[in-house]
Amino acid sequence: MTLIKSISGIRGTIGGRPGEALTPVDIVKFTYAYSAKLRERKAPNGARYKVVVGRDARISGQMVENLVCGTLVACGIDVVKCGFASTPTTELAVRFAGADGGIIITASHNPRQWNALKLLNEEGEFLTAAQGQAILDCAESGDFDFAEVDGLGTITEHDFTDEHIDSVLALDAVDADAIRKAGFKVMLDAINSVGGIIMPRLLQRLGVECVTLNGEPTGDFAHNPEPLPGNLVELSDTVRREKADLGISVDPDVDRLAFICENGEPFVEEYTLVAVADYLLDDAVCKGLGNLATVSNLSSSRALRDVTEAHGGTYHAAAVGEVNVTTKMHEVNALIGGEGNGGVIYPASHCGRDAMVGVALFLSQLAHKGLSVSEYKKTLPAYFIAKNRIDLSDSALIDRILEAMKENFKDEKVNTIDGVKVDFESRREWVHLRRSNTEPIIRVYSEAPTAERAEALGNEVVALARRIMEG
Repeated sequence: MTLIKSISGIRGTIGGRPGEALTPVDIVKFTYAYSAKLRERKAPNGARYKVVVGRDARISGQMVENLVCGTLVACGIDVVKCGFASTPTTELAVRFAGADGGIIITASHNPRQWNALKLLNEEGEFLTAAQGQAILDCAESGDFDFAEVDGLGTITEHDFTDEHIDSVLALDAVDADAIRKAGFKVMLDAINSVGGIIMPRLLQRLGVECVTLNGEPTGDFAHNPEPLPGNLVELSDTVRREKADLGISVDPDVDRLAFICENGEPFVEEYTLVAVADYLLDDAVCKGLGNLATVSNLSSSRALRDVTEAHGGTYHAAAVGEVNVTTKMHEVNALIGGEGNGGVIYPASHCGRDAMVGVALFLSQLAHKGLSVSEYKKTLPAYFIAKNRIDLSDSALIDRILEAMKENFKDEKVNTIDGVKVDFESRREWVHLRRSNTEPIIRVYSEAPTAERAEALGNEVVALARRIMEG
């Protein structure tokens, strides 16, 4: 059993003892704390506070939803219940409903035994680190005070799926006419969650022929739900067999997006954001727009930086974590940003990862280019990422290793906003070491123009870390 409390929310496995897993007791405590800090943070938009609640299709979702909604009502807060809703749908629903906040019930790419609460502010964006910490402190205090009978909240139900789709189609950068004329055929793997509800409806509105795999929102995931190549063998085989133009894979809450080329080869999740940015930067240059800024986290591919600079723009790096990326995007007024895990954040829509926006922009690019997916991939900068880890017996060794790495690579370009990232500019390579939030582990990501060199760089740094530990 596992329970992870962090500034971005609470997640864990279902069942077990309070404090050791995601139990009803923990769900109620955390929801109460969110309600209490909401009252401290802002005045209500109306006469009473209103919070939107949406969930993915995982098996425990309805149980968690009942507890969350019941607790909010007990705190005197009115609830707008979205039911099955993607994470970006719930984020947008906060704005659509004029709500004061939102709670998303999803464990994203985690397996079926997990669930989580993700917490939103009145803009439909994740809370800041300080706001998240205040909620953690309140939940642990046990100092709860619920509303009396005449002050209880209410529950209304509203499906925001079509409003979300309408908002995607209304984006200036989405060329729906070009997509319709292209006559695309796509295969969609919806992992038996809410992607099977919203994504086919979006594609239908765009005139795309969509064949859906694992489309029933049962929450009984057909395979490991993280959209990585090793988990998408069925989708790759089906794309080849059906002679589709493209394969689309989303995670259970539809905020991450990966593509499969027409030949069944992975487009590579890291390149989802790069391709969308390439399209938007092209469009911005054609329109004579300035301030072409992009943002991704330190562990994401250098390809975004290369594409940005090729268009005369400026690339900015953020610490790992969606809230860190969106904070930097606000700071630099970014055109586009996101994460290398297939998370596309387009501020013209909203500041949250959104696979629907990503699909619509990617199809617009394909329609304009007139290339197959594999042909288009060849036009982008080629990089390969290797992922390693350093397991430690003592978490105190982490700081020692990171400090030693800074000293060892002091003659290179070093970034320390999140662990230690070293850029080897002349070789177009980098390595990023950062601590795990939950285990005595240092994650080591390395990237280079060839897979062999990326692996070698990662292995070199891991070997150096072991020498530091032994010394």
